[in-house]
Amino acid sequence: MSKYLAITGGVGGAKLALGLSKILTPAELAFVVNTGDDFQHIGLHVSPDVDTLMYTLAGLDNPETGWGRVGESWNFIETFAGLGGESWFNLGDRDLAVHARRTQLLRAGHSLSDVIHLLYAANSIPFTTWPMSDDPAPTRVLTDAGELDFQHYFVRERCQPVVKKINLAAAGRALANPKVLEFLSDPDLAGVVICPSNPFLSIDPLLAMPELRSALAATQAPVIAISPLVGGDAVKGPTAKIMRELGLPQDAGEIASHYGDLLDGFVLDQTDADLEIKITHSGLAVRVAQTFMQTLDDRVDLAQTALGFLQQLK
Repeated sequence: MSKYLAITGGVGGAKLALGLSKILTPAELAFVVNTGDDFQHIGLHVSPDVDTLMYTLAGLDNPETGWGRVGESWNFIETFAGLGGESWFNLGDRDLAVHARRTQLLRAGHSLSDVIHLLYAANSIPFTTWPMSDDPAPTRVLTDAGELDFQHYFVRERCQPVVKKINLAAAGRALANPKVLEFLSDPDLAGVVICPSNPFLSIDPLLAMPELRSALAATQAPVIAISPLVGGDAVKGPTAKIMRELGLPQDAGEIASHYGDLLDGFVLDQTDADLEIKITHSGLAVRVAQTFMQTLDDRVDLAQTALGFLQQLK
């Protein structure tokens, strides 16, 4: 039986993950999620990318905000702010219950992998999902306003400071999830999809772990990435802004170069089709498709394109 691994983080990655989940069975598909965004807030362990994927797969994501849960209420955070508490990280009441339960389980001695399994099962999600590591691996962002914790940069400061460097030192010291390493060496693995997540904030934290990067480079299965840029801009998030501030060209070709020899193939949005020849000359196979996902059909179509591309490369 063919198996597939999707590497994901953030909203863009979760959209494609949903499309893949509509085509493949739980026995065929597994996810590994960025946890560089995880942080401690008001005494709770918050895992934004893990929860974004969970809410998306469970049909609980909020399409209006692009984050959090649908049908949310805000009694806790409003009362908390009225008592002088921090309210820059907007915790909904239902979302808060998830963070509280995760924190309770972690303090009881469960690993983050175990906690994800329990929370996903409680939300009737049958797909195996692993964190990139069970160790803390916080991403920090060096900016013109100083070095910031990721969520302080991303949420509190709304990505406004100029980025000078992404500090992934903690990820480099963390131990990669052994289940992910084992899956990457599985002879039945038929392909790896790097979802259209922010390469610098959502995917690089995983690749900064030496064991995981080495396992990805060594896998016999083809590896493809989906461009997060459409016409040189990000559909959502600060990808293009960060590229500009780091002095990088704002185009999909730069994303392909960023992943380098880890890739066998790259999926371009149709608006960037003029870059196909350039990327092909770098040694990568290229597939042009609609990567802008507005509807569920868009997500499924892109997932089908990715799977067909992997089968072709294999």
